[in-house]
Amino acid sequence: MTAAPADPFGPLEPFVHPAFFYRDEQEYLDVTVPFVRDGLEAGEPVAVAVPGKNLALVRDALGDDAAAVRLLDMQEAGRNPGRIIPGVLRAFADTQPADRRVRIIGEPVWAGRSATEYPACAQHEALINAAFRGSTTTILCPYDTRGLPEHMLADAHATHPVVIPEGARTARDSAAYAPGDVVDRYNEPLDPVGHALAFSFDAESLPDARHVAVGEASRLGLTGVKRDDLALAMAELTTNSVVHGGGTGVLRVWSEDGHVVCEVRDEGRLADLLAGRRPVPRDQRGGRGMLLVNLIADLVRVHRGDSGTTVRCWFAL
Repeated sequence: MTAAPADPFGPLEPFVHPAFFYRDEQEYLDVTVPFVRDGLEAGEPVAVAVPGKNLALVRDALGDDAAAVRLLDMQEAGRNPGRIIPGVLRAFADTQPADRRVRIIGEPVWAGRSATEYPACAQHEALINAAFRGSTTTILCPYDTRGLPEHMLADAHATHPVVIPEGARTARDSAAYAPGDVVDRYNEPLDPVGHALAFSFDAESLPDARHVAVGEASRLGLTGVKRDDLALAMAELTTNSVVHGGGTGVLRVWSEDGHVVCEVRDEGRLADLLAGRRPVPRDQRGGRGMLLVNLIADLVRVHRGDSGTTVRCWFAL
């Protein structure tokens, strides 16, 4: 297991992470478009990663300036919230000149996110603060006050150190800022599913675990690249269990709401909150298992408990 930093949510400066609350399209554009243009005028790299409908709004409002902005549909690039930090935010920020502030609009929570996805979204927003603290980056996160339920808006106040209220254009400190509490609150137990195929494995049966997972996924209708992704993810997770999780584990596979779901449980303690969300240097040996799983799965949920760790992955049929 990788040791966790003593205080992952310490002082953030010069990192800036405001939540912006909007009621309609005009309020959305009144804040997002000046945010982008101010960055461009200052010579700062700018990216916009928001759901497709809002992406089109911003692109059209920017006109010719849109060509200078990295535009991403968050409903595709960030379908799995665990992929957003390494695959969207850091993938853009880490490639920019070190002497430039980077500006990003990131909207990971939108109306239509499922109840299964949302806990991973809330933890993602909290963990941005740990992943970017000390960096010269500004990440503006819009929240739709008409489309999102109250508990999601309340979580936004807890995961962002500053907020921009409805109808405003300037930020104020969030009195509810407590990202560590959000990470802990959504560390929800992932209860076993009764109809799942289950397979206990150890070092000798690692190859069998992968074959069992792929065979059951095929029987449930998963094919092509998605099945290959599942095979790779299960190989990584079961290997982690043997190497870091006490030497044994239990693999389960089942179908649920148009997905094949796989999980691996073991007795290991995953202490590092950013495991799987932190890009790995090219010259580092190992440490890529959870990162790879986040990059290829459609959703990943993790439960860290006193008795071990459960990692559950969804792959769309």
